[in-house]
Amino acid sequence: MLNELAARVQAIKPSPTLAVAARADELAATGKDIISLSVGEPDFDTPAHICEAAVAAIKQGQTRYTAVEGTPGLKRAIIQKFIRDNQLEFSPNEIIVSCGAKHSIYNLFAAILNPNDEIIIPAPYWVSYPDMAKLMGAHPVIIKTDHTQRFKMSPAQLQAAITDKTRILILNSPSNPTGVAYSAKELEALAAVLLEYPDVIIATDDIYEHTQWSQEKFSNILMVCPALRNRCIVINGVSKAYAMTGWRIGYTAGPAKIIAAMKKVQSQSTSNPCSIAQAAAEAALNGDQSCIAKMTHAYHERHDYLIAELQKMPGISVQPCDGTFYTFPCIENWIKMNARINDDIQLAEYLLDEAGIAVVPGSAFGAPGYLRISYATSMEKLRQAIQRIKTAIEKLKNY
Repeated sequence: MLNELAARVQAIKPSPTLAVAARADELAATGKDIISLSVGEPDFDTPAHICEAAVAAIKQGQTRYTAVEGTPGLKRAIIQKFIRDNQLEFSPNEIIVSCGAKHSIYNLFAAILNPNDEIIIPAPYWVSYPDMAKLMGAHPVIIKTDHTQRFKMSPAQLQAAITDKTRILILNSPSNPTGVAYSAKELEALAAVLLEYPDVIIATDDIYEHTQWSQEKFSNILMVCPALRNRCIVINGVSKAYAMTGWRIGYTAGPAKIIAAMKKVQSQSTSNPCSIAQAAAEAALNGDQSCIAKMTHAYHERHDYLIAELQKMPGISVQPCDGTFYTFPCIENWIKMNARINDDIQLAEYLLDEAGIAVVPGSAFGAPGYLRISYATSMEKLRQAIQRIKTAIEKLKNY
């Protein structure tokens, strides 16, 4: 019967970020002037040379199935990317290409999580991690952090969270939603704990690698601790770095046994990623990389403007970020300004209805009392958004 849905589906919720974006689109369709600061999507076009490679692939008839784990050409490009950017070496059987980094993470969880396994997830977290784990019957173990510790999990917190049921730790640096990155020294300290627990797999979600602008260069935990090589999974993709969100190409590198298991999962779900998108991704990884610096420079400029404006507003606590295109201000004092607003969810709804500004409440990321603001939009729209937010908050104070 239609009301007899699987328990695994009833245990999860739809993506909150996509839900906010959908509501904003609905309001915009009715004629309301909406500025969306909700979606994590570059506002740049995919670079021309990448699009041209896709067109060439179509003309050359590259429109058939490929190997489940990706074309040889794209896998070679990924291997070279890891050597060039991360000083990490992988073999072809240690690489799999999937339909976006999100799909890569899902495949990983499906391949190694059993019911009642535990997965350690530092909060604030990307919204999909806990629900993906629940789909596998696993239990998310949330390590809470806040702005007073720059949203970074301490080694002591990690140590306290590990049990004999711990299967995976997932790290995302620079982070969605906070924009904060772990330093190499901080990663070394976490690695020192993990070396004591040889059965724990570490998944490092590096999708925002190239949007980091802090003085210290990007590092992931495998780069600083090669001793974790036999149980570290590196996840990345082309969506953020090359403005290719809709092309849906992600990739994973790791131990051959785990990659083979992910291939088995993928072979029974999506099979291969889009052949044309793979050709485009190969061109992205092999081609001129200057497009990344241009986009990241723009994000950095927007970040500096937005942080400065938010810091001028009374009742808000916000810190500079290390990268991405998000900021994650604490708005608990805003919530206290008026009895009309009880939490971050209501405040986000108020900003959408009153000011036409779409943001995502921190509760969606496991951090009530915060908002995620995306600045993957033009400086002009950001200036308009700031003025609208100021007006809406002033009205709230006087309500």
